[in-house]
Amino acid sequence: MQRITIAIEDELLAELDQHMDRSGATNRSEAIRDLLRRALTRDAPQNADCIGVVSYTLDLSTRDLGRRVPQTRHARHDQTVAAMSVPLDHSNAVEVTVMRGKVAEVEDYAHGLFAERGIRHGHLSLVPVEDVEEIHQHGSGEPHRHSHLTIKDGFRT
Repeated sequence: MQRITIAIEDELLAELDQHMDRSGATNRSEAIRDLLRRALTRDAPQNADCIGVVSYTLDLSTRDLGRRVPQTRHARHDQTVAAMSVPLDHSNAVEVTVMRGKVAEVEDYAHGLFAERGIRHGHLSLVPVEDVEEIHQHGSGEPHRHSHLTIKDGFRT
């Protein structure tokens, strides 16, 4: 890990300290690393592997939206890991969909969804991952080969 020195205005330092308190970071370095990872995620290479967490609100009173959204997930069944819907009232819900794939594919799904009438407060979080193949055993069974997704520190590492 590299050590760097930065100069920062008093007002910006106060905002960093407030972020540190809110985020639970134990020191300024940890808080800055967190903020940098989030900012640099926006520049993720389009062909990088990722897990995407897509969150949004859904107005079910919008014509056919309650039917169309699940269909978009089913059309990408090979990328959809999980989906959850939390009803808020008689016509609104918060939904979260976890997608797996290349950054370009996950962003395409999320931005297409966010453009739908009746979808509001859309947000996409990208987690850089790598598919690592291992040989190991579970319990007393024979060792076998399979892959696991491992989380990377960033998209360019």
